[in-house]
Parts: sequence; C-alpha cells; structure tokens
Amino acid sequence: MGTQSWSPKLRLGSCFSLLCITTLLLFYGHAASSVEQLVGHASPYPPRSPLRSQFPEQSILTEEPAQGLGAVPVDHLSKPSDTFTALLQALDVMQSHFYTIWQGQWPDAIDWTAAVMGTQVSATLAAMTETWQSCAKSHYCLTMQDQERENIINRYFTQITSFYFGENAFSLRTQAYDDMLWVVLGWLEGIQFINLHSDLHHASPDVADPNLKTSQSNSSVWYAHQFIPQFAHRARLFYVLASRGWDSSLCGGGMVWNPHLAPYKNAITNQLYISASINMYLYFPGDTNPSPFSFKNPVRPETGLPPAKAHDPQHLENAVEAYQWLKTSGMTNWKGLYIDGFHIQGWRGGKNGSTGTGKCDLRDEQVYTYNQGVVLSGLRGLWEATGSKTYLEDGHRLIDNVIAATGWHTRGTPWRWQWSGLGRNGVMEEACDSTGTCSQDGHTFKGIFFHHFTLFCNPLPRTGRLKGDFKTYIADYDLFNWHHLNCKKYGRWLRHNARAAYMTRDEEGEFGTWWGIQGRNRHLAENDITQESGFELPSDEGTDYRNEGVPVDEIWRRPEDQIWQLRKYEDDGITTAPDKHTDDKDISRGTSWDPNDRGRGRTVETQSGGLAILRALWRVVDMKR
Repeated sequence: MGTQSWSPKLRLGSCFSLLCITTLLLFYGHAASSVEQLVGHASPYPPRSPLRSQFPEQSILTEEPAQGLGAVPVDHLSKPSDTFTALLQALDVMQSHFYTIWQGQWPDAIDWTAAVMGTQVSATLAAMTETWQSCAKSHYCLTMQDQERENIINRYFTQITSFYFGENAFSLRTQAYDDMLWVVLGWLEGIQFINLHSDLHHASPDVADPNLKTSQSNSSVWYAHQFIPQFAHRARLFYVLASRGWDSSLCGGGMVWNPHLAPYKNAITNQLYISASINMYLYFPGDTNPSPFSFKNPVRPETGLPPAKAHDPQHLENAVEAYQWLKTSGMTNWKGLYIDGFHIQGWRGGKNGSTGTGKCDLRDEQVYTYNQGVVLSGLRGLWEATGSKTYLEDGHRLIDNVIAATGWHTRGTPWRWQWSGLGRNGVMEEACDSTGTCSQDGHTFKGIFFHHFTLFCNPLPRTGRLKGDFKTYIADYDLFNWHHLNCKKYGRWLRHNARAAYMTRDEEGEFGTWWGIQGRNRHLAENDITQESGFELPSDEGTDYRNEGVPVDEIWRRPEDQIWQLRKYEDDGITTAPDKHTDDKDISRGTSWDPNDRGRGRTVETQSGGLAILRALWRVVDMKR
C-alpha cells in the first residue's frame, strides 16, 4: 500500500468528529442494549473476555477441542443457522475488541486497512438486513423483534458514520493510488447499504409528503440518508485523485501504483480502478459539494470542484478501458493467477532520465490472494452495465484457477500438503501465513478476496434500472441459472475454508491469519512427527514488498532518491513482521502452541478475514433468498 503507518496522535479530523459523534451516540446507546442480548456485551468498550452468546446453543458455539490434533469437527458450520450465528459473533468481536467509537477508528489499523474494515462492516450490515427481511423463510431470527434488529443495525451503522469523521482523509490524499481507491470503494459500499436497508425496511425519500417541511417529510425516512451526500463526496474526491494514476505514456496504459516511486503497474491498483470506476457508474448518486477549493475548476477556478452527475458514462468507459488493458497486459502466470505487476526495463526517469523500453517487460512474479479478488466485483459490475457475458465468464474462470491453486484437487492424495500457489489441501493461505511474517497488508488480503468474491456471486438481477440514458442489464432465466449454479459449485470449497478459518479463533473469539494451521496439525498427527517434513513452504518467487517493505534499489526507486546505493531495504513506513529467522517463526514445535500468536498475532485485519469468509459462505451458499 502506501508509505505510511498509523500514529496514535489524535488527528484534527477526529477532533471535529466529536460534535457529530455526540449526536450519533443517541442512536448508539439504545442499540447497544439489543446487541448485549445478541452477544453478551453491555459496554461499547468491553474487556476482552471469552465470547458469550444468548443465541440458542448450536454446534458452532461449542468450544470443545477438535477430534485428533486440531481437526475441524464435521458439524461445525454445517447448518445455515450456524453460519449466520458465527457471522454475527465475528462482527461483534471485530467491533467490540478493535474499534473505539470516540476516535471513530480501529486504532491499530493503518489508513488503507481501516478503509477496508469500513467496507467489511457495511457489507456485513447489508447481509444482515437482507437476512432479516426474509425471516419468514428461516428460523434463525424469529426470536428477535423488529426493533431489536433495527437497533443492532443502527449500532454498527453509527460506528461507520463516526469512522467517516475519524478516517485519516488528509493523509490518504497524498498516499499511493491504491490507498485512495480503497476509500472510494468503502464509501460507495456504505451508500449501497443505506439504500438497501431503506428500500427493505423504511419509507423511500421519494414518497415523503412534499407539502411538509423538510424535517417533517423526512420523519418516516431512515435517518442514514442524510449521510449519503457526505459519503458520495468523499468517494468522488478520492476517485478524482486516484484517476491521475492512469498513464498512457508507458505500457500503452494502466494505472501506476505509487507516484512517489519508480513507475510500477501492478495488479491491485488496476483492479481497484476497474472496480471503483464501474461502481462509480452504477452507484454514485452525484455530488455538488465544491470542496476542497484547491481543485481547479476550468470554468470558475475560485469555486473548487465542479458538480458531478450520477451515472457518468466516463466512469463506464474508464472501467471498460482499464479491464481491456489488464486482460491483455500479460499479468497472469501459467496457473491463470494474477502476478503482482510490471516494472519498465531501463527506466531511470527524472528530468534528464530515460523511459527505458517504455514497456511493461520486467515482471514481478509474487502472487497475493487479493490480486485474484478485487477484479471480480469489477467484472460483475461490467456485466450489469454492458450485458456482456464475457465478463462473467472471465470471473468464473479466475475463481476456478484460485480454487485449484489452494490445492483443492489434491485433497486425499499424498501431495495435499504441497504448496499449490495460494494454499494447500484446499485451504487458502497467504505465502507469509505459515512463517508468521505477515504485515498488516498480508493480514488483510484473504478478507479482501472473499469480500469481492461474494459481490461477484450475488444472484444476477431480474429487474433493471432505467433513468434517462442510464440503464442496467437483467439476466434471463438461462443466464441467471448459469451464474447461480456456477457459484453454488464453489460451496464445498467455501465451507472448507470457513471451517478452517473458524477453528483459528482463540478463547476470545478472535480469528488468526493462518487458516491452514489445522492441516499442518493433521499432517503432524498423521505422521507422528514433530518436524515439518513433507509440509512444503511457499516459493520465494518475486518480491514480497507487501510484507517485507519496498526494496531500496534502482528498480523500485526514483533516481533522485539516490539512497538505494546505501542499503538494500528499508521499512518505508510499511509495517513489517519481525525477521523471518527469529526463533518464534520456527513452525517445527509440534501442536501444543498456537502459531497464529506469532508476529503481529490476532489483529482487526485477521478478524476481518474471518468475517469475510463467513459472509461469503452465508450469502453464496446458506442464505435462503
């Protein structure tokens, strides 16, 4: 991500947020009592204690040790009610253990991961409100009254609104382009949730009595609608900033990752640009806020940003062009997975420098899980905006490649513990998981993949939207079922990963980052060994700059830095794990200790990964629609 790390100093934006948060706490206080009934916490700042629930006891809630060294019990997450219960608990732990409302922040997150945390919460709220809207089809929520459910929604949404003021927006404006695009997606996700919850449970703003004054006419409309203009403005501002990263002078197009480094066109920034562009086209409601005034309006320079309309065709054009560039860039390996990106051979830049070949011809072969995920939501949106089935076909092909790269097809064979590219024995892993060397970046990646996987696999719409020149496409019966059945076939793999992730929780309900630890424990037990023979570690292909920091050399740095000659690496503000060779990274100690306590341990980022895989299992497989 960008070259920044979290600072405990109270930011100016947080100070301004206190006025708003005081008002929002009126909602929060009443909601907390319902959440206490839900998960057993009364205070917004509860001590870290073993997780309790007042849901009916179900198999998922048992804390019994697994049968045989770390094996996942077969009844865990076997019923839809289990999955939904686990999802609600994971959200509660994430927010009660890691979020502080007075700061409007997850204090241990860094700027870009905080943006992702907000996205995960909004997406989970969307899953909750859709679930409760269809309660008549299920039994897992009939014991709750409508007011209780609304209070729970309001509690967590209040935290999202306080995060709007706590987000370090000023710093993010100067960071890498991918950091900016996480912000765009986060607030567009919030807008989608507000509209969804309002449509399902509240009066539409369009039907408010026009003869009443504004405050009265809005009395039947969900209060959250007042935040849509603020969310939209931030999304629009950061999209405008990030769009400066599109560069046609090198490689024939594509987004540059970081304006402060030598040009590097990587998968994640381009995938984010695709997803952000198509989401701006589909969901951005327009914006008339001119701030910040430092932006030059070509018509009236003194007025700042000009008004922006909803459903701007330019956003669609950007998404189509960016995906075409990515698809033809050669940024996939022989397994059909996206590698990290391209440098430009011989580029030296600077005022009197050289552009080298001007081509993307120096590949970085590093493979990360989130590089396989973000593009999925972009492809889903591109289908909805264009009606081209090719986008859906590309998405399903990528998911098939990902599943194969987790070793799904080697289960039950002697090769199941070998590294397959994104895991082993069918469980997704980041390459840094097994060695305990993941940074905050690496801790966040699997959750990002499953968030965008879930967006891709939502059922295709049977009704479209039409407003002026804007329209969306609908799926006929055959296409609807084709997509639905393709997503359903991923169900066993999703449940396999959800169980693996679920079994990493500690006694406080916090998820670990290495979901494959149960497989490693089974390997040791089956072979009656304490060493890792046959348990293959990931390869060292590429540069793991997400976890080890950006190299200080002439490939990554601009010539004017002139510091690459002094040392090989520096932290560059990216939080890195301790040295790989320290004793606490040794994974050959047997099974009596928890490898997920190594390195950074359990964090809000690892918790978001557990939340995302449970939401994927719920929405794609177990939820009754």
